[in-house]
Amino acid sequence: MKLNPDDSRALARLCCTALEEKKAADIRVIDVTALSSITNYIVIATATSDPHVRALRVELEKVLDASKNRIVGIDGSGESGWAVMDAFDVMVHIFTPDTRTRYRLEHLWRDGEDVPLGGLISDKTVPIKKTARAKPKAKAKAKAKAPAKKASRK
Repeated sequence: MKLNPDDSRALARLCCTALEEKKAADIRVIDVTALSSITNYIVIATATSDPHVRALRVELEKVLDASKNRIVGIDGSGESGWAVMDAFDVMVHIFTPDTRTRYRLEHLWRDGEDVPLGGLISDKTVPIKKTARAKPKAKAKAKAKAPAKKASRK
């Protein structure tokens, strides 16, 4: 389920603001709405080192949790020089400089539309909405099917 474009853009702005505040470099945002069925925006940022990659990932996780945005998955194991966070309609990749050069995600998504970072961050026309986390369907169905318990006296 994709968010509407304004919500996705606000989520991308939230991610970029968090990365920028923690000194991520060369942040690039690519709108892949027309190219991808799984995400609307790809955010790519550069960290100075593996510990900086970790710090950026942790900060991004805190910001998304605080805003009640759903995090689908996180991968950034060890000293790989790369962390990725799937925030559903925004996919964030954080690289060390060498790893970013090696994988060249910007080239892979070159058919996407570049979103100017300055315009995105200063865009206050699209408010950042706090979205409720989705309830797991299995629990919701189990609650609905469970018969009401009667009080028993023993």
